[in-house]
Amino acid sequence: MATRWGICGAGKISHDWSVALKTLPAEDHQVVAVAARSLERAQDFAKKHGIPQAYGSYEELAKDPNIDVVYLGVLHTQHLRVGLLFLNAGKNVLCEKPFAMNSREVQQLVAAAKKNDVFLMEGIWSRCFPVQREVSRLLSEEAVGEVKVVKAYFGSPQLHIPRSVETELGGGALLDIGVYCLQFVLMVFQGERPESIHATGHRLESGVDEVMIVVLKFSRNRIGLCGFSIGVPLPNDATISGTKGTIRIPSPMWCPSVLVVNGKETEYPLPEPCMPMNFTNSTGLRYEAEEVRQCLLKGLKESSRMPLADSVLLTEIMDEARRQVGVVFTQDNQ
Repeated sequence: MATRWGICGAGKISHDWSVALKTLPAEDHQVVAVAARSLERAQDFAKKHGIPQAYGSYEELAKDPNIDVVYLGVLHTQHLRVGLLFLNAGKNVLCEKPFAMNSREVQQLVAAAKKNDVFLMEGIWSRCFPVQREVSRLLSEEAVGEVKVVKAYFGSPQLHIPRSVETELGGGALLDIGVYCLQFVLMVFQGERPESIHATGHRLESGVDEVMIVVLKFSRNRIGLCGFSIGVPLPNDATISGTKGTIRIPSPMWCPSVLVVNGKETEYPLPEPCMPMNFTNSTGLRYEAEEVRQCLLKGLKESSRMPLADSVLLTEIMDEARRQVGVVFTQDNQ
């Protein structure tokens, strides 16, 4: 029986999500409804993607009994309010990254999911890619010995995009793209809490971070180094250096299709989309959709690929990095 998806938000990422689902078997995944802030937008989206039901409010989607899980594709400034709406309505939720604006908001979402006994996952799609699963397997076998240093970079010139630079829209490099670098380090070190966090960076006039470098020190003198910028391009790769070798994920490290282990390259090709996409390698969203389906079939309330504890720790690290660089959002004072 197909997993019945409801999509909340009719923006660019929701478009890519809908197209990615079409690369999976229709008997496994069906988008049955979409909701937007206006009925017209929802209807346009539904027509474009062949979705049977369109709603002009999120509340209507929350009340739809024919939905197994909601994909939350709205801006992260809205994740807490809209996420709580669906969780308290008893809906399973896959929430686009970043989970929320700060760790207090994330903890509220996690508490609501537990209270209502529903599934909740932060959409760190990177972790569900075949490349990342292979990396996890290699690390479990200690294929490169003891890991000593993990590096991850993500730089994308997007100072022309309002949501990237405006404080009210939750802008800045950290929340938009730095999250991918930090989660990668946490994945490698299996969700361990770092012993220390050192962050430095530069803020735009709007107050958000244009560039940030974060160094995480873990037990046994292991280091995670992350660099990210919305001002300039960076190598956009990730490297795991161990006592017996190196694992490298070339660009784009956040949605990879190539893995290099001790110099040997392996390709993991992605399926082609049926219509143009907004973001790089977006058909790879299919992997997290299938991860959610498998979790629901097993009756799980969270994913082992991206546990809620990892999301909480990830956001706590981002809170501390923002504190050190001086990036403050309105939500921090509520």
